[in-house]
Formats: sequence, structure tokens, C-alpha cells
Amino acid sequence: MESNQVERLLMSLAERIRSVKYLNEWIIFIIDTLISVVSITIVYYFSLKIFEQEYQLYNTYTYWNLCLLTLCSSIIFFGLFKTSKGIVRFTALHDIWRIVGAVSCRSLVIFCILFMQEANRYEILLIECLLDLFLCMFLMIAFRTFLVIIYQQLTQNAGKIREKILVYGIEPKSVSIGALLTSAVFDEYLLMGFISPDPSMKNARISGFDVFSLEGIEDVLEDLAINAIIFPTRNLVKKSQTDLVQICLNNKIKMLVTPSIEELGAGKVSRSKIKEIQIEDLLDREEIQINLKEIGLMINGKTILISGAAGSIGSELVRQLARFRVNKLILFDMAESPLHDMSLELQDKFPYLSFVCVIGDVRSPYRVDYVFRNHHPEIVFHAAAYKHVPLMEMNPCEAVMVNVQGTRNMVDFSVKYKVEKFVMISTDKAVNPTNIMGASKRIAEMYAQCLDKAIQDRVVEGITRFATTRFGNVLGSNGSVIPRFRSQISAGGPLTVTHPEIIRYFMTIPEACRLVLEAAFIGHGGEIFVFDMGDPVKIADLAKRMIELAGFEPDIDIPIVYTGLRPGEKLYEELLNNEEHSIPTSHKKIMIAKVREYEYREIINKLNMLIQKAQAVDIVSTVKMMKEIVPEFISQNSVFEKYDVNN
Repeated sequence: MESNQVERLLMSLAERIRSVKYLNEWIIFIIDTLISVVSITIVYYFSLKIFEQEYQLYNTYTYWNLCLLTLCSSIIFFGLFKTSKGIVRFTALHDIWRIVGAVSCRSLVIFCILFMQEANRYEILLIECLLDLFLCMFLMIAFRTFLVIIYQQLTQNAGKIREKILVYGIEPKSVSIGALLTSAVFDEYLLMGFISPDPSMKNARISGFDVFSLEGIEDVLEDLAINAIIFPTRNLVKKSQTDLVQICLNNKIKMLVTPSIEELGAGKVSRSKIKEIQIEDLLDREEIQINLKEIGLMINGKTILISGAAGSIGSELVRQLARFRVNKLILFDMAESPLHDMSLELQDKFPYLSFVCVIGDVRSPYRVDYVFRNHHPEIVFHAAAYKHVPLMEMNPCEAVMVNVQGTRNMVDFSVKYKVEKFVMISTDKAVNPTNIMGASKRIAEMYAQCLDKAIQDRVVEGITRFATTRFGNVLGSNGSVIPRFRSQISAGGPLTVTHPEIIRYFMTIPEACRLVLEAAFIGHGGEIFVFDMGDPVKIADLAKRMIELAGFEPDIDIPIVYTGLRPGEKLYEELLNNEEHSIPTSHKKIMIAKVREYEYREIINKLNMLIQKAQAVDIVSTVKMMKEIVPEFISQNSVFEKYDVNN
């Protein structure tokens, strides 16, 4: 038979073995029982050899009686401890403990029965039973280890192409990842070694694998034909991106990231949880940490209302709040299908969470009153808003009705029903607004802040403390630039960017929501919190990086087209007004903006007029009134420029 035919037969055999998901548990049970009998047999003849005739093992019992005793006790305890349950090639520590427990009980029973017959030789019996105990455990564990090794060896070349992979780092987490990659769980990966940022570790070995330095890594990647590099954490991706990430992009090498080490240690990891690096993982920003313990104490046992609960920010707030011991979550949104999806997600992931979904519109005072009157929330997170700049520029009256009147309804009923704390989600576009959306959010900020001051000055009766949080664009939110770019890349391009110099601040949705929770904790009332968004990102560079991550070359495989600024759009966003400054808080990523304070009576009269004009869909009067309330609102690239105060 030719060598290639032998190879094909071996590969076919290996693939057939690989396709067997697991051995039948009865087969494992029978083998374990036979191992038990073999173990006692070895000890029996070992005893005859060592202790000779005067110390024959169990001379009251014949060998066959001893085997029968061993067989019965093994069947009982192996069945009770379920030693044959589970998939052998995925044997974990808890499976080993089952074996230890079952064999220990079996040996103890054998010892007790024999001791009743030969009490005068208990020392020899004890030694022999201990030998049997350790030998049986060793053989059962060795059997499982043998199966794992055979499975790995046979499946290594089973006709399936394995990705050659390097692990970044030599810390304990990285070494743990490397160990997992050599297990049967990740049989589509072939570990080739580790990458160390420390040049002195070059030519070292860890667990039998080479350690490569970053110096000359490009040659190593080419020589070993590496398909992917796996990072233990997203932070390591950010730290290494100036060199290694760019090399990977240039050579079309995949970058992967694992789940947390806690998931790995708990055995929860699966192949599907190893993800490719996304653009949000490459933002050069330190991961944000918050005081979870203090926040937990603040919201422990509280009933919490989240408006806009089905939106990008609202839904993530719900997920993070669900991890605490809240009394109840009230999910308030007008989007039926997304709210239903959110409900199903909570039922699956948080089965013990008490929550209720309420369909409703913040513009309706009757519906808002119903929610507060029937559920009595103690903390409110107000995330419901219209946020898309071009759409609001075309629909200014709707922007006022949702962002201003909707916020006013939520604020007023919070005061009426004695809500303890109200947190409003705002935007950096409220600073020196150049569009309708930003101006509407600034007016909402002003109302919440002046009402808080009126309560503190006892002009208005109430106990509610108000806080506002401003931040920039969130990565991956509905309608944001990154999902748009992904869709355009999938379609083959082009990627559309409004201006080659346009920049934006970015933050991930979980980061933004963590900071919102922290701001809720540290706020005492009336503050406008601004977040450290890191360095701004040029959108054109973001587009190029996303094209590279997808394995294409910008302007060659996929073009970038500049379409011009949209109505109301700025080249850059600000987090503070020119007349504002910030003061630090207990959290280094959160500052308090010192803004001009307004009198409640002055604002309420103007708000009434603005809402009346918006209800009447008087667009021109509505926009003029907005510019009167917010003097710094200067329209840009918009039909409303002619209504600016200076014109």
C-alpha cells in the first residue's frame, strides 16, 4: 500500500474518531470497574510476594471472593459518584474529585469487611488497602489522560485545517490561554508559541513552546505562517497597538481576544467566545473602572425607572443595573419590538430579576403619570431622546416635543412622586450647539438644573436631586458611524465620510453606562457631569482602520468618499462651553461643568411658549424661540442660520 494511501486511511480514521462526540457512559463505567478489579489483583499478588505465606493478603478470603467484593463495592460507589458521567476528553478537576471520592469509599468498605475477619493483622490490611486506593485512582486517571492524548494526536491532522496561533504575553493569564489552546476544546487552533514585549525573554520556553520577542516578530510571523495572534485582554491590545497591531493589519493576520479569566477558570469558555478584535478595542484609552460596591449600596433594594430602556444606552443601563440587588426595574419605552427583545434577554440572563415593561411615550403626561403613580420609582435614569442630528434638523418641532417636553414630563412627575434621584443622559452636542438636536438637549439640561436649584432654594417643594451626564458618541449605538461603516464594508464600499478633518470623541456603551452609574452615586444635585472621553478620533482614520481590520486596503479595495458636512454638523465636538470650566470629582474620569445658572420662573415661562409653538408645528417660531433660550445656539450649514441672533 502506498504511503499516501496509508496517510489517507489514517486521516479517515482520525476524522471518524473525531466525529464521535463521546464514549457511551456504560463503556466508561465497565472499564472503570475492570480497572478496580485489576488494581486489587495487582495488590493481592504483590502482597503474596512481599509478605509471603504467613502474611498472605486476606487469607480468610479466596482471590475470587475478593474480586467479587471489589466488583460489588465498585459498582455501588462508581454509580453513586457518577464517575462515568461527562465527556472524557473534557475531564476537569471536579471529575477527578468524583474519582477520588468513589475509590476512597470503595477501599474503605473493603478494608472494613476484611478487618472484621482479620482484626489481628489490621496494620498489613491498612497498608494493602492504601496501596489499592492509590493504584486504583492512578489507573482511572491515567486511563482518562490516555484517551485525551490519543484523541489529540489522532485529530491533529484529521483533514481539518488548524490555524497557527501565537499568544501575546507571558503572564499567568497568557500561559493559561496557551494551556487551553492545546486542549480538545480549541482543536481548530495550533499553538506555536508566545510573544513577549520583554526582549530578554527571547529564546526562552514556556510549557515546551518558544517565546518570541517583538523585535523581528514580522519575520517570525512569516516563517511560521501564523494565522492569528490571541490577546488575553483588550487592554493588552491597546498597549501593543503601535507596533504589533499594525504589523497584523499589514500582513492580514487575525487578532483575537479571549473572554475574562474568570470565565476561563469556571469552564464557561467556548470557541464562540473567542472574538476577533473590533475597532472599539483599538481606542487608545484606559479601561474605565467604577466603585461597584458603593453603587451597589446606593441602589440596593431600590425601584428604578429607565426611560428609553430599549435604546442603545438605556438597554445597557438595564443590563448593568440588573446585576445589582435592585427591588424592581421599570423599563419604559415606546419601541414595542426592541422592548420585547429586552424582556426576553432579561428572562434568560437574570431569571430572578423583578422587572416590568411599560409601553409609552414620554411626550404624554398621562402615560408618564401612570408609570410613576403605579410603580413609584425611587431612582430615574432618563435616556429617552431623539438623537440623530440630520433628522432633528428636518423635524425641529418633534425634537422639542421629545427632548424638551418629554424631559419636562419625566422631571415634573419625578418631583411630584418624590423620586430620590433623577439622572438625565445628555450629549456633548449640547455645548455651543450648532444644530436642533444639541439645542433641544441643552434646554432640557437647563430645565433640570434650574428645577433642582428651585427645590434647594425652597421655591418649589420637592426632594428630588437632579444630575445630568454629558458624553460624546458611543461606539456601536443604533445609527452610529461604526455600524454604518461595517455595513458599507460588507457591501463592498465605498465608505462615506462627511469631511476629511472631522473628529469625534468616542466611548463604548458599557463604559458610558458605568460612568452614568458612578455620576448618579457622586451627584448631590444640580450638577452637569462631563466625562473624560480620551483623545478625539479622526473619522477618516477610523474608516481606514476598519477597512484594514476587514482585511482590505483603503482606497484600493474599498474607497473612502467625502460627502460634505451635513446640516448642523460640526467638524469637532466640545464637552465644555467657552464660559464654562470644570472641577474634579472623586472619580478621575468625571468632572463637573460649572455652567451659567438660570432662574426657574424665567425658564418655565419660555418653555411654555416653546412647547406651544412646537405643538402647533410652527417650525420658524420654534427655532427662533430655541435660539432665544440658548443664545449660544448658532446654526451651522443649516437653513436656520438666518435666524441666528447676530443676523
